[in-house]
Amino acid sequence: MIDITLENFQAELIEGSATTPVLLDIWAEWCGPCKQLGPVLEKLETEYDGRFTLAKLDADKVPQISSQLSQMFGVRSIPFCVMFVGGQPVDGFVGAIPAEKIREFLDKHVPAAAELEAAAEEEAALDALAEGDTEGALEKLQHAVATDPANDDARFDYVKLLLQLGRTDDAKVAFAPVISKTGLVRRFDALQRWMNAIDFATPVTGDAPTLAGFDAKIAAVKRDFDARFGRAQLLMNGQRWTDAMDELLEILMRDKSWNEEAARKTYVAILELIEPPKVKVADGQIPPDDPTVATYRRRLSSVVLS
Repeated sequence: MIDITLENFQAELIEGSATTPVLLDIWAEWCGPCKQLGPVLEKLETEYDGRFTLAKLDADKVPQISSQLSQMFGVRSIPFCVMFVGGQPVDGFVGAIPAEKIREFLDKHVPAAAELEAAAEEEAALDALAEGDTEGALEKLQHAVATDPANDDARFDYVKLLLQLGRTDDAKVAFAPVISKTGLVRRFDALQRWMNAIDFATPVTGDAPTLAGFDAKIAAVKRDFDARFGRAQLLMNGQRWTDAMDELLEILMRDKSWNEEAARKTYVAILELIEPPKVKVADGQIPPDDPTVATYRRRLSSVVLS
């Protein structure tokens, strides 16, 4: 619990709510209902275990803030509670309402426990990957997806790692619940294109295509875009990402719109797949771009815009 003053208002309420929702309880010493509500809010803060921060503001000691919020919401009485999210007051309630009603109010604005647990597991998985602990990362990502199936970032990282490890069948099972979102989520579209490349390179029946076979076709006809795209898919299957993008650029330089922009869309998909997690930096600083991703983004722009 935090006591809000004019001095810490910006840091604790505005900046603090940018990362964790803050419930501001506006109260006064002479207010009987305020004294009833206070312990209930403190108990709920403990119950929600860090999913929101409780802040208290004495209306008599800091009238500048309490009056401004009261006018904003058209409220004339206390206790008056205001929820701050992302640095902004977004909702509120008046009076010493029952704990169950406050829970309903909180659950509209506070992340569920499963969401926070999954996010923590995902962050731990990325740390494990950075340390070379692939199995530990895979276990944490699997747990994150199971805990919060709606966490698209965790699912993307989980499916991607499975594909990197050659566990294509497991990746397809993990990807199945979100396959309908490939047209809406670019990262999922990238995973689907990678899996398509794997299927192309390892057909269930018939002979598998080879780089040598495509090289011969391209040597005979430079504008054999089907051969060039097939070659790019084989390179994707082998996780030779820059080589694949170089081949796709050969198509784009000759025909940007070939096959409903398949070359450009696949190139963009590879950029999504090879983009590393952003490096943690101090507040106010911008994480550096990965040099390979930055270089190939520039190359794509120069070709598409030429």
